[in-house]
Amino acid sequence: MKVAALSSGSGGNCFYVENDNSAILVDAGINAKNINERLSSLKLNPEKIKAIFITHEHIDHVRGADVFARQFKIPIYATRGTIKNSFLCSNEKLINSIKKDEIIHINGMKIESFPKSHKAAEPVSFSIANKNKKVSVITDLGYSCDNVNSAISASDFLFIESNHDLEMLKNGPYPSFLKNWIKGDSGHLSNTQASLSVLEFGNSKLKNIVLSHLSKVNNAPEIALKTFNSLLKERKNFSGKVHLSLEHKPTHLFKVI
Repeated sequence: MKVAALSSGSGGNCFYVENDNSAILVDAGINAKNINERLSSLKLNPEKIKAIFITHEHIDHVRGADVFARQFKIPIYATRGTIKNSFLCSNEKLINSIKKDEIIHINGMKIESFPKSHKAAEPVSFSIANKNKKVSVITDLGYSCDNVNSAISASDFLFIESNHDLEMLKNGPYPSFLKNWIKGDSGHLSNTQASLSVLEFGNSKLKNIVLSHLSKVNNAPEIALKTFNSLLKERKNFSGKVHLSLEHKPTHLFKVI
C-alpha cells in the first residue's frame, strides 16, 4: 500500500490509501478542486479512487465529498447517523450506508469501520488492510477506547490525531466551555494522550506515525513532535518514525512497509 494525508487540520481532512489495483479516500474535507490539485502534486490519478469513506458529518470531513464524488462517480460510504446529519452528495445513488463495525471489500483492500467517542451522530474511524499490511486513520476522538487501542496495536502505519497541547489550550483564547469540550471524552486527543496510546499499544511492526488534525491555535508542530518523540523513547523495542500532516499541503506519498 501507499498512503498520504492530502490535508489534515481543523479546516479540512482528507487521507489517501492505495494498493496496486485501486485507491480510497478517508474523508473529503477540502473542496474538490484542492483534492484534485493535491492528488496531481503527488502524481496520483483520481480515477483510481473507487470509494470515499466518511468518518462523521463535521464540515472539515465532508466539504468536498459531493462535487468530487459526482465528478468521478465515486460511491460514498458512511454510517446511517452520519448520512442523516449531513449533506454528502446530491446524487443519492452514490451514498451507501454502513454499520459502525462493518468490513467493506474494495478491490483487494479490506476497510473496517469501528466506533469512537466524539461529539457527532455516529462517528467511526477506519482501518484498511491489504495482504499482510494495515493502515489506520484515527482522528476526532476524546479518548482512546478499546476499539482505538486495538486498531493501533494491529497497524503497520498510523495516522493519529494529535490535536492540542494541554498548556496551550489552557492558556489559549478559547472560552471555557469550548476548552472543556476539546479536552473532554467527546472532544479531541491531546499530544500527550495520543503519544501515550501509541507508547502502550503500538506494535513493534508500526513503522510510521503521522500526527494529524493539529490545532492551529492550541498546538504547534514542533511541540507535537517533541511530545511524541520524548515519550516514545521509553519503548526500547520501538523504531517507528514520527511525521506531521498539515492542513495547507499534502504529505509525501508513503510506502507502507
